[in-house]
Amino acid sequence: MKLTVIISCYNESGTIRQVVNAVKNSPWKDLEIIIVDDCSTDGTREILKGEIAHKVDKVIYHEFNQGKGKALRSGIREATGDVVIVQDADLEYDPNEYPQIIEPILQDRADVVYGSRFLGGGAHRVLYFWHRVGNGLLTLLSNMLTNLNLTDMETCYKAFRREIIQSITLEEDRFGFEPEITAKIAKAGCRIYEVGISYHGRTYQEGKKIHWKDGFRAIWCILKYNLLK
Repeated sequence: MKLTVIISCYNESGTIRQVVNAVKNSPWKDLEIIIVDDCSTDGTREILKGEIAHKVDKVIYHEFNQGKGKALRSGIREATGDVVIVQDADLEYDPNEYPQIIEPILQDRADVVYGSRFLGGGAHRVLYFWHRVGNGLLTLLSNMLTNLNLTDMETCYKAFRREIIQSITLEEDRFGFEPEITAKIAKAGCRIYEVGISYHGRTYQEGKKIHWKDGFRAIWCILKYNLLK
């Protein structure tokens, strides 16, 4: 079974090499790697065009910054693997955990699998209290309207059967991708599983990009895609 890994990146010159190497060295060997550069200005694009170009299957370059959701849409359109997984270009998520995330799909029990940072006994870096509270509130609100019992709606690690993710019309350009896709797979009646993963979060000084404004957008997206559409 071929796995398509979609890596969206924006100004990740400090980590893009390590992330690509980690993906290539993961236990899953039948890989298609698609990188979408969302108009980086810190040298990431030059690294991609140089030393990384031959290591991946495709690099898509946005001519202006459009957001994570838009970058993921660009990558999803090009995916050819049996399963598609989202991988951030930082070092917060570990590609060595691909097999455990994909296992429910391999067993034909799931159409979608979320890698939860709050399940299981994997290592977790201790960071921001209010981020954890905000994540819990967003997940709770999403669950109330989708009637799911997810523990981590906002996780990066989401794996999909390719025919599922390519059949869904996605609209959000930025971090609203997470609540939007959750609402739409719930409405589609997909079989959804969660598995516990480790999490190596980074600080804002280390390049973390999500901010409190994205939390308000997430609330709007939860309401919009569950109640208004």
